[in-house]
Amino acid sequence: MQHFVHTEHDDTPTLSVEQLGPRVPLYTPEFAADPHATYREMRSRYGTLVPVEIWPGISATLVIGYHTAVRILHDPEHFSADPRPWQKTVPANLPIMPMIEWRPNALRTNGNTVNHTRYREATNAALAGVNLHGLRAQVERHAVEIINGFCVDGSADLLSQYCLPLVFSVLNEIIGCPPEIGEQVAAASAALFEGVDTATVNAMLDAALLELTQLKRREPGDDIATRLVQHPARLTDIEMIHQLVTCYSAGIEIPQNLIANSLLLILSDAQRFSAVNGFPPSTQSVLDEILTTDPPLANYCLTYPRQPIIVDNVWLPVDQPVITSMAACNNSPEVNTGEYAGNGWHLAWGTGPHACPSHARSVSQLIARDAIDQLLDALPELALAVPADQLEWRPGPFHRALAALPAVFPPSPRMHTR
Repeated sequence: MQHFVHTEHDDTPTLSVEQLGPRVPLYTPEFAADPHATYREMRSRYGTLVPVEIWPGISATLVIGYHTAVRILHDPEHFSADPRPWQKTVPANLPIMPMIEWRPNALRTNGNTVNHTRYREATNAALAGVNLHGLRAQVERHAVEIINGFCVDGSADLLSQYCLPLVFSVLNEIIGCPPEIGEQVAAASAALFEGVDTATVNAMLDAALLELTQLKRREPGDDIATRLVQHPARLTDIEMIHQLVTCYSAGIEIPQNLIANSLLLILSDAQRFSAVNGFPPSTQSVLDEILTTDPPLANYCLTYPRQPIIVDNVWLPVDQPVITSMAACNNSPEVNTGEYAGNGWHLAWGTGPHACPSHARSVSQLIARDAIDQLLDALPELALAVPADQLEWRPGPFHRALAALPAVFPPSPRMHTR
């Protein structure tokens, strides 16, 4: 493992992160509209580490150097995943707090600890039980039902009318969540990413997911929630709630934006994705490209230095958030060659002890790939309703997410359902 060492023989001046320059806000509509231009400007002005604000008055350091990010994310000895020391120093009601606060789950528990192992093993086992062949049939069934709801209209917002309801319906089914509880979870999940106050979001999530946990203890099934409840880790009700929070927050927002961002790439480059000049790129290659160049979770993987530490000749303060920009790192000239198909190096899933579990990656990509294929098979003449550069992106420091994806197509008859 490569650790961060500063030697007396290094003549490069060492600066605090505050001395690098003014902090760049990541929460503004201007940043959301064109983050890649901001990343390029950051790279020329700051180097691998950038002083940023993730909310007005809330400071952090953004990592935009690929190799620097990999070193940090593989070094739990120096970079903690536990935000509680930092959390004590900021207002508890920050709208972004539900996305970053401490929870008893693997993401917010330090690597190489007993509880991290418990949470990680339970989640991996629960996800491993998802039958991918059966999942394909679930995606097809839900996709046909949802497309039938708008195919005769000749237009639709693909984000709100297709991506979100499809992902949410499939996720509810594999988690084992009945519709009445699922509606509560949907409202809470939307509030989490939209910056509704922390107390409200947590109360909504806790109530719905406790109800789901107690249901699965009484009436087990072949689903993720049941496998979590029955795992030898013996998760408590509170621990169950927070494992399910992770499943829902990652399992809705990331796949729906992976689908939407991939559809945008396909629909905005008709010549490239036309079959006129041979075979167009495969859907999987489109997903690989988006995961590399414009990942749906753009800036995340939060860590906190356990003590003041020098990284790339910059002092990082103790207990202050260090955020990896997967989008900026993946597009860094040090690694990005323009070849994306099947690449194993992109950071869209994170890396190190807190990387996205492999089974979660398989499930997310299968849902996204089949969702896109089902839509394009049903509506082959689908086109953007407005030019791509007129689409609006949702502001926020973490996600790369469209506000809407309006499309038009010749009105089509409803498909037969099985």
